[in-house]
Amino acid sequence: MMDIGSWAQKHPHKIACSMADGSQKLTFQQLNEQVGKGAQFFEDEGLAPGDHVGLLLDNQLAYFSVCFAAERAGLYYTPINIRLSCDDIAFIIQHSEIKILVTEQRFVQQWPELFIKLQQHMAIFYVDGVGTDNWFQTIQGHHVKDTATGSLGQDMIYSSGTTGTPKAIKWPLVELPSNGRTMLVDLLSGLFGYDDNTNYLSTAPLYHAAPLRHSMTVMKVGGCVYVMEKFDALESLKAIETLSITHSQWVPAMFVRLLKLPLSTRTQFDLSSHQMAVHAAAPCPIDIKQMMMDWWGPIIHEYYAGTENNGFCAITPTQWMSHRGSVGRSKHGVIHICDDEGSPLPIGQIGHVYFSGGQPFAYHKDPERTAKTQNELGWTTIGDIGKIDEEGYLYLQDRVDFLINSGGVKIYPQKIEDAIVTQENVMDVAVFGWPDDDFGEVVTAIIQPLEAVEDEKRFADDIKRELSSKLGKFEIPKHIGFLEQLPRHPTGKLYKKKLREDLLASVQKINFW
Repeated sequence: MMDIGSWAQKHPHKIACSMADGSQKLTFQQLNEQVGKGAQFFEDEGLAPGDHVGLLLDNQLAYFSVCFAAERAGLYYTPINIRLSCDDIAFIIQHSEIKILVTEQRFVQQWPELFIKLQQHMAIFYVDGVGTDNWFQTIQGHHVKDTATGSLGQDMIYSSGTTGTPKAIKWPLVELPSNGRTMLVDLLSGLFGYDDNTNYLSTAPLYHAAPLRHSMTVMKVGGCVYVMEKFDALESLKAIETLSITHSQWVPAMFVRLLKLPLSTRTQFDLSSHQMAVHAAAPCPIDIKQMMMDWWGPIIHEYYAGTENNGFCAITPTQWMSHRGSVGRSKHGVIHICDDEGSPLPIGQIGHVYFSGGQPFAYHKDPERTAKTQNELGWTTIGDIGKIDEEGYLYLQDRVDFLINSGGVKIYPQKIEDAIVTQENVMDVAVFGWPDDDFGEVVTAIIQPLEAVEDEKRFADDIKRELSSKLGKFEIPKHIGFLEQLPRHPTGKLYKKKLREDLLASVQKINFW
């Protein structure tokens, strides 16, 4: 069985999803009723297959009832990052042509002018409050649409805008397979063993593709999803123990925060139920992953993919131990490493990561951006730099947008960040190029300390001294500065471009050492 309705019939009282703190719970029967009524409501409102529904919500179970309802009704659904600027949110809503928006009332107070404009063009419903615009009260009077008919709806998720305007891909809708198994369900359940015995901990915002897709997949195969309202290192360990979590998903920044907890705190929890921890979204420093392996054992699996679906790599713990730093071999598409002109490079050389043989993609209403992802051979790239070894394992180095060109030398910030983040009293770090009259750019590191630093110059000097044995002289930061909080997205993405622009424009004041 691969759908909510079937599980509602077989195990109606089994918990399908719950907030990790227990504040909200839905059985399969309750979830299926909300999904069926929501799907019927969309149809009764005149939405046709291929139309668009938007969600502007913080983590809560309403995500699943709305997304599954849109899927059953053959609609596209777009969860919107609530931490984007008002302009970016407005862009996504207009760009995707959303007809119904499901949100929270607090956002009306946060962006009143935006909602005044939106109300003129679409229906808006709220998951909180009372009245005719309450989502749950609105769908209550509708019949339950039992199954999808015709095309199956799907997500259309926009990028977080870390390197530019948010972009998305509108994949063609497909007919629901007769056996109910979609390619995504087969891929994720096959790789990570999701089934009806799975207790899955979702640690990240559901407006991000991975947490939403994995959570929905787990429920489709009959497992239970536990959602954290927001990530907290200590609370996540408590959840694994108290909820008997079997599977979980993380980003490397979460691993760092877990490892920064006192050893006495980390070791007080019984994590024996934990069978698999999956991570993705950003490269993981080798030392950080090794420390997590030493702590949790060989249960940490990694994958590399983009919403573009042009390629998919995965690596098991055993494979990683003999290919440290790799994100795995391709499970979908053929990997090619190319130079700046898009021509293939020999094995072992660093270049642009391209894939061939994957599903062709196009950014929605953005042919110019789409064209930049392709070379003359028709291979596609999503902007990563890396290399492959003789066995076909891929090693990511950085993003093209983040490369530093210092005196003609290409420097990869990710390598420097990996070396700094393992240092004592470092919680997070961003490395980028800073304008320099002699070299064009010089390496600059902005550090978020774990605890307040009294003598910044001394701390900066200590870090540079520690790095001298790990990095080349040209890679050691010329400047080091400190900020109380770096602009890191909860999904692990770091807004380095905006941070650099703010510092250059003196929006944020900082001392360099």
